[in-house]
Amino acid sequence: MHSAKIQCLKLRATSRSPFSRCQSTSATDPAEYCSKLVQKHNYEAYLIGQFWPKELRGGYFALQAFSTELAMIQDSVSNSTIGTMRMQFWRDAMKAIADGNPPRHPIAQALHQTSVKANLPPYHFKRIIDAREAELQVPVHLTVDSLTAHSESTSSTVLYLLLSLLALPSSGLSHAASHLGAAQTFTTLLRALPFHAKSGRMVIPAEITAKHRVVQEEVFRRGPAAQGIDDAVFEFATLANDHLVTAQSMFRQEGALQEAMPVFLAGVPVSSILKRLEKVNFDVFEPSLQTREWKLPWRIWKSYYGRMF
Repeated sequence: MHSAKIQCLKLRATSRSPFSRCQSTSATDPAEYCSKLVQKHNYEAYLIGQFWPKELRGGYFALQAFSTELAMIQDSVSNSTIGTMRMQFWRDAMKAIADGNPPRHPIAQALHQTSVKANLPPYHFKRIIDAREAELQVPVHLTVDSLTAHSESTSSTVLYLLLSLLALPSSGLSHAASHLGAAQTFTTLLRALPFHAKSGRMVIPAEITAKHRVVQEEVFRRGPAAQGIDDAVFEFATLANDHLVTAQSMFRQEGALQEAMPVFLAGVPVSSILKRLEKVNFDVFEPSLQTREWKLPWRIWKSYYGRMF
């Protein structure tokens, strides 16, 4: 008990993110906490959650909250050492969950409740934590292959967990989820490029920016006026779209299962971002791209019942 309190105090002292604080489940309902965190920081995932079976919705938000929490660590800590401490907390938490003794953190509590009801492979959680920790040390990618491998260990692995939550073991669906995860990662980075550029970080792989003779410092200073950035964005968006189309094709080959749609609705926001980006001639600095698409809830509804994304 004392060691758990000490660990909690350490996390509170070293983190600037309120979502990393240890909280007593007597004061915070784990399911409600996860749902609100996802609603605030990953609104598209929150909308998709409404189409999950009611009995599995808590598990969905627990997994999405876990993924969101880890993804935010990089931008919520002042240095990589603190980030590494946070990752170690989650490693310890996952081990404690497997042992049936989760820490008093609402996300950990929610994951424990979910793991009791569903078979969630522990190595998937380890893979996500390892990838997010590696990201602390090397926040940029030199090659497309490197970024694709990262997406496989993060976005795609979350989709694998969601398939496990639905008890849908299928190599075909997993293959489709792998490509969808890559498309999801690429479009997320494209949309966030202006934010990262302000921090002096180029999220498009160096092999693409070098091909189009993009000078990173120019992007950081001049934004859309930087030479070659529009061509680099176009190529990166094309790669994202290729992964999305492949995922769609594989999903259809698997029979476009209605029961798998809650997982593959993740493709709807991806498709939406790419279409909006095309309309502004691939100018990622266009302010309208940072606003929520008011038609997205309707698009998700239509996709769910049309078994497409």
